[in-house]
Amino acid sequence: MARKPDTELLRVTDLVTSFPLGRDLLGRRRGEIQAVAGVSFTMAEGEALGLVGESGCGKSTTARTIVGLEKPQSGAVALAGRNLHQPARSTGRAAKRDVQMIFQDPFTSLNPRMTVRELLTEPWQVHRDLEPRERWDSRVVELLEMVGLNASHAHRRPGEFSGGQLQRISIARALAGRPRLLIADEAVSALDVSIQAQILNLLAELRRTLGLALLFISHDLAVVRHLCDRVAVMYLGKIVEIGDSEDIYQRPSHHYTRSLLRAVPVLDPWNTGRDEVGTAPGEVPSPANPPSGCRYRTRCVRAEQRCAIDATELQRFVSLNAVTLGAAFH
Repeated sequence: MARKPDTELLRVTDLVTSFPLGRDLLGRRRGEIQAVAGVSFTMAEGEALGLVGESGCGKSTTARTIVGLEKPQSGAVALAGRNLHQPARSTGRAAKRDVQMIFQDPFTSLNPRMTVRELLTEPWQVHRDLEPRERWDSRVVELLEMVGLNASHAHRRPGEFSGGQLQRISIARALAGRPRLLIADEAVSALDVSIQAQILNLLAELRRTLGLALLFISHDLAVVRHLCDRVAVMYLGKIVEIGDSEDIYQRPSHHYTRSLLRAVPVLDPWNTGRDEVGTAPGEVPSPANPPSGCRYRTRCVRAEQRCAIDATELQRFVSLNAVTLGAAFH
């Protein structure tokens, strides 16, 4: 199914998710860690968006907040115009059904006591209008064949499968809800390299045949470039750069994006023409006490005094600068 670039599917607006640090001996809160600090982006029907950044930057928390596994402190998430965090039970449940998530570790994301058939039919017990009971068995077989398995696997339990097979089952379980948006959170990082390629090809094929939108979270920039139409770069809870995949990889605007790309291993580094090598210097600041202005300024070799100004002004400056570079920033 062809992508519909003008049809907006997902809109995330000023999303903030924080975690308390605990309390002192007097019962006072010690502060909080702002894992997601005002993230905003949109996705179109059938689009693949890659969300990249260092470990701990807030990628997974963003995904978990979108699907409702974490409660946002503020902000909004809308899928096809419906609030995913809608208090009304019927509206909220119907909206959440349209977005499904594939987790990093298939060994822990599947109940080891349930058979594959039980795992795949569980969504239909919750959303009774999805599949009539008389079609459950045939639909289970369809889902298994769709992800490269067969009917004989339906009555086995997770402990009888390899990691790659388990991730295929996880994908089938996500598809059982007939989603419009699939979120893959480091879905191949726990797998062998050869199996990674198979799962990535499967996701690309499912996206093409089913018209799925895909939010692909990864630290592997080479994979993201291959799979995604657009890329969003995240640092310390904020998106610092977002744009078309080729624009990001060929003409990165933010210094953090450039440092990420310089850190990607290459087979012939002497022929790349890189003027700099290695990753960003220094340590990632604590999300409990992030720097003012541009959060990357404490590690940036080109930081200037204006980088410490109010973040809103900085974002406006970057957005104006990005117009000439063919990229879009938040």
